[in-house]
Amino acid sequence: MHHIHNTSKADAPHTDGLTIHWAPEYDFFTTVFGLGVDRPKSRIVVELAEIKPGEKVLDVGCGTGNLTLTAKHTAGKTGSVFGIDAAPEMIEVARKKAQRAHADVNFEVGLIENIPYPDATFDVVINRLMVHHLPDDLKRLGFAEIFRVLKPGGRLLVADFNPPTNPIANHVFTAILGPGMMEIDIRNYPPFLKEAGFVEVTSGPTRTSLLSFVRGKKPA
Repeated sequence: MHHIHNTSKADAPHTDGLTIHWAPEYDFFTTVFGLGVDRPKSRIVVELAEIKPGEKVLDVGCGTGNLTLTAKHTAGKTGSVFGIDAAPEMIEVARKKAQRAHADVNFEVGLIENIPYPDATFDVVINRLMVHHLPDDLKRLGFAEIFRVLKPGGRLLVADFNPPTNPIANHVFTAILGPGMMEIDIRNYPPFLKEAGFVEVTSGPTRTSLLSFVRGKKPA
Protein backbone atom coordinates (compact mmCIF):
# COMPACT_ATOMS: atom_id res chain seq x y z
CA MET A 1 0.00 0.00 0.00
CA HIS A 2 1.31 3.45 -0.90
CA HIS A 3 0.80 6.48 1.30
CA ILE A 4 1.06 9.97 -0.20
CA HIS A 5 2.63 12.39 2.25
CA ASN A 6 2.34 16.13 1.77
CA THR A 7 5.86 17.51 1.77
CA SER A 8 7.44 20.89 1.23
CA LYS A 9 10.82 22.57 0.89
CA ALA A 10 10.65 23.34 4.62
CA ASP A 11 10.77 19.60 5.32
CA ALA A 12 14.04 19.14 3.43
CA PRO A 13 17.03 17.99 5.51
CA HIS A 14 20.10 20.20 5.48
CA THR A 15 22.84 19.25 3.05
CA ASP A 16 25.80 21.05 1.50
CA GLY A 17 24.96 19.45 -1.84
CA LEU A 18 22.69 21.09 -4.39
CA THR A 19 19.03 20.14 -3.89
CA ILE A 20 16.57 20.58 -6.76
CA HIS A 21 13.08 21.46 -5.53
CA TRP A 22 11.25 22.08 -8.83
CA ALA A 23 10.06 18.49 -9.11
CA PRO A 24 7.21 18.69 -11.71
CA GLU A 25 9.37 20.67 -14.13
CA TYR A 26 12.31 18.35 -13.50
CA ASP A 27 10.13 15.33 -14.21
CA PHE A 28 8.98 16.86 -17.50
CA PHE A 29 12.56 17.78 -18.44
CA THR A 30 13.93 14.29 -17.77
CA THR A 31 11.07 12.67 -19.67
CA VAL A 32 11.67 14.90 -22.71
CA PHE A 33 15.34 13.90 -22.67
CA GLY A 34 14.45 10.19 -22.63
CA LEU A 35 15.21 9.50 -18.97
CA GLY A 36 11.72 8.27 -18.10
CA VAL A 37 10.59 4.96 -16.61
CA ASP A 38 11.69 1.98 -18.68
CA ARG A 39 13.09 4.18 -21.44
CA PRO A 40 16.36 2.95 -23.03
CA LYS A 41 18.43 5.55 -21.16
CA SER A 42 17.07 4.21 -17.88
CA ARG A 43 17.28 0.54 -18.82
CA ILE A 44 20.96 0.83 -19.78
CA VAL A 45 21.83 2.02 -16.24
CA VAL A 46 19.95 -0.94 -14.74
CA GLU A 47 21.72 -3.29 -17.15
CA LEU A 48 25.14 -1.88 -16.30
CA ALA A 49 24.32 -2.34 -12.60
CA GLU A 50 23.56 -6.01 -13.41
CA ILE A 51 20.43 -5.95 -11.27
CA LYS A 52 18.88 -9.41 -10.96
CA PRO A 53 15.40 -10.59 -9.98
CA GLY A 54 15.04 -10.83 -6.21
CA GLU A 55 17.78 -8.33 -5.34
CA LYS A 56 17.45 -5.46 -2.88
CA VAL A 57 18.24 -2.17 -4.62
CA LEU A 58 18.69 1.43 -3.47
CA ASP A 59 18.55 4.43 -5.80
CA VAL A 60 20.39 7.32 -4.13
CA GLY A 61 19.31 10.74 -5.34
CA CYS A 62 16.32 9.16 -7.03
CA GLY A 63 14.63 12.39 -8.10
CA THR A 64 11.12 11.66 -9.34
CA GLY A 65 11.75 7.91 -9.40
CA ASN A 66 12.25 7.13 -13.10
CA LEU A 67 15.37 5.02 -12.60
CA THR A 68 14.04 3.54 -9.36
CA LEU A 69 10.87 2.28 -11.01
CA THR A 70 12.87 0.91 -13.93
CA ALA A 71 15.03 -1.01 -11.44
CA LYS A 72 11.87 -2.42 -9.84
CA HIS A 73 10.79 -3.89 -13.18
CA THR A 74 14.09 -5.81 -13.29
CA ALA A 75 14.22 -6.77 -9.59
CA GLY A 76 10.68 -8.09 -9.99
CA LYS A 77 8.10 -9.07 -7.41
CA THR A 78 10.67 -10.95 -5.36
CA GLY A 79 13.03 -7.96 -5.27
CA SER A 80 12.70 -4.85 -3.15
CA VAL A 81 13.59 -1.39 -4.38
CA PHE A 82 14.06 1.84 -2.42
CA GLY A 83 14.69 5.43 -3.47
CA ILE A 84 15.94 8.39 -1.43
CA ASP A 85 16.28 12.05 -2.35
CA ALA A 86 17.07 15.21 -0.43
CA ALA A 87 14.08 17.06 -1.91
CA PRO A 88 10.67 16.24 -0.39
CA GLU A 89 9.04 17.52 -3.59
CA MET A 90 10.87 14.87 -5.64
CA ILE A 91 9.79 12.13 -3.24
CA GLU A 92 6.17 13.27 -3.37
CA VAL A 93 6.14 13.06 -7.19
CA ALA A 94 7.93 9.67 -7.09
CA ARG A 95 5.39 8.25 -4.63
CA LYS A 96 2.48 9.37 -6.79
CA LYS A 97 4.14 7.88 -9.85
CA ALA A 98 4.64 4.55 -8.04
CA GLN A 99 1.03 4.58 -6.90
CA ARG A 100 -0.24 5.13 -10.45
CA ALA A 101 1.95 2.29 -11.68
CA HIS A 102 0.91 -0.01 -8.79
CA ALA A 103 4.64 -0.46 -8.11
CA ASP A 104 5.74 -1.56 -4.64
CA VAL A 105 8.66 0.84 -4.24
CA ASN A 106 9.64 2.60 -1.02
CA PHE A 107 10.50 6.30 -1.49
CA GLU A 108 11.90 8.32 1.43
CA VAL A 109 13.47 11.71 2.00
CA GLY A 110 17.13 11.04 2.74
CA LEU A 111 20.69 12.19 2.16
CA ILE A 112 23.57 10.36 0.52
CA GLU A 113 25.79 11.42 3.43
CA ASN A 114 23.35 9.93 5.97
CA ILE A 115 21.57 7.01 4.27
CA PRO A 116 18.66 5.94 6.53
CA TYR A 117 19.28 2.19 6.37
CA PRO A 118 21.38 -0.26 8.41
CA ASP A 119 24.77 -1.66 7.44
CA ALA A 120 24.84 -4.35 4.73
CA THR A 121 21.23 -3.84 3.61
CA PHE A 122 21.46 -3.72 -0.20
CA ASP A 123 22.74 -5.90 -3.02
CA VAL A 124 22.98 -2.96 -5.41
CA VAL A 125 23.09 0.83 -5.14
CA ILE A 126 22.47 2.94 -8.23
CA ASN A 127 22.71 6.65 -8.88
CA ARG A 128 22.16 8.81 -11.93
CA LEU A 129 22.95 12.49 -12.50
CA MET A 130 23.37 13.39 -8.83
CA VAL A 131 27.01 13.03 -7.80
CA HIS A 132 28.04 16.12 -9.79
CA HIS A 133 25.84 18.18 -7.44
CA LEU A 134 28.10 17.31 -4.49
CA PRO A 135 31.29 19.06 -3.35
CA ASP A 136 34.26 16.71 -3.09
CA ASP A 137 34.05 16.26 0.69
CA LEU A 138 30.41 15.24 0.33
CA LYS A 139 31.30 12.83 -2.47
CA ARG A 140 33.67 11.10 -0.05
CA LEU A 141 31.04 10.91 2.68
CA GLY A 142 28.42 9.71 0.21
CA PHE A 143 30.51 6.90 -1.25
CA ALA A 144 31.50 5.82 2.27
CA GLU A 145 27.81 5.65 3.23
CA ILE A 146 26.97 3.65 0.10
CA PHE A 147 29.81 1.26 0.96
CA ARG A 148 28.35 0.89 4.46
CA VAL A 149 24.83 -0.02 3.35
CA LEU A 150 25.97 -2.49 0.68
CA LYS A 151 26.18 -6.16 1.54
CA PRO A 152 29.59 -7.83 1.13
CA GLY A 153 29.95 -8.40 -2.59
CA GLY A 154 27.38 -5.66 -3.29
CA ARG A 155 27.67 -3.40 -6.32
CA LEU A 156 27.56 0.33 -6.98
CA LEU A 157 26.77 1.89 -10.37
CA VAL A 158 27.01 5.65 -10.86
CA ALA A 159 25.92 7.21 -14.16
CA ASP A 160 26.64 10.88 -14.70
CA PHE A 161 26.81 13.59 -17.30
CA ASN A 162 29.77 13.46 -19.66
CA PRO A 163 30.19 16.83 -21.43
CA PRO A 164 30.54 16.68 -25.24
CA THR A 165 34.04 17.06 -26.61
CA ASN A 166 32.87 18.59 -29.89
CA PRO A 167 33.39 22.38 -29.54
CA ILE A 168 30.10 23.28 -31.22
CA ALA A 169 28.11 20.79 -29.13
CA ASN A 170 29.92 21.96 -26.02
CA HIS A 171 28.97 25.55 -26.78
CA VAL A 172 25.32 24.62 -27.31
CA PHE A 173 25.10 22.62 -24.08
CA THR A 174 26.90 25.37 -22.17
CA ALA A 175 24.18 27.77 -23.29
CA ILE A 176 21.44 25.33 -22.25
CA LEU A 177 22.85 23.86 -19.05
CA GLY A 178 25.34 26.48 -17.91
CA PRO A 179 29.15 26.43 -17.72
CA GLY A 180 29.20 24.48 -14.45
CA MET A 181 27.84 21.33 -16.11
CA MET A 182 30.64 21.49 -18.69
CA GLU A 183 33.21 21.17 -15.91
CA ILE A 184 31.95 17.74 -14.79
CA ASP A 185 34.55 15.01 -15.24
CA ILE A 186 33.36 11.55 -14.26
CA ARG A 187 36.98 10.38 -14.53
CA ASN A 188 37.48 12.02 -11.12
CA TYR A 189 35.03 9.61 -9.44
CA PRO A 190 37.06 6.34 -9.37
CA PRO A 191 39.57 7.61 -6.77
CA PHE A 192 36.68 8.45 -4.44
CA LEU A 193 35.28 4.92 -4.82
CA LYS A 194 38.65 3.34 -4.14
CA GLU A 195 39.17 5.58 -1.10
CA ALA A 196 35.82 4.36 0.27
CA GLY A 197 36.94 0.73 -0.08
CA PHE A 198 35.44 -0.32 -3.41
CA VAL A 199 37.35 -2.79 -5.58
CA GLU A 200 37.08 -3.76 -9.26
CA VAL A 201 36.43 -0.09 -10.05
CA THR A 202 35.77 0.45 -13.76
CA SER A 203 34.38 3.25 -15.89
CA GLY A 204 33.29 3.84 -19.46
CA PRO A 205 30.52 4.98 -21.81
CA THR A 206 26.92 3.88 -21.39
CA ARG A 207 25.98 3.66 -25.09
CA THR A 208 23.91 6.76 -24.30
CA SER A 209 25.32 10.06 -25.48
CA LEU A 210 26.52 12.41 -22.75
CA LEU A 211 26.27 9.73 -20.04
CA SER A 212 29.17 7.70 -18.67
CA PHE A 213 29.40 5.26 -15.78
CA VAL A 214 31.62 4.31 -12.87
CA ARG A 215 31.14 0.93 -11.22
CA GLY A 216 32.60 -0.65 -8.09
CA LYS A 217 32.15 -3.61 -5.79
CA LYS A 218 32.30 -4.06 -2.02
CA PRO A 219 34.70 -6.91 -1.19
CA ALA A 220 32.91 -10.14 -0.34
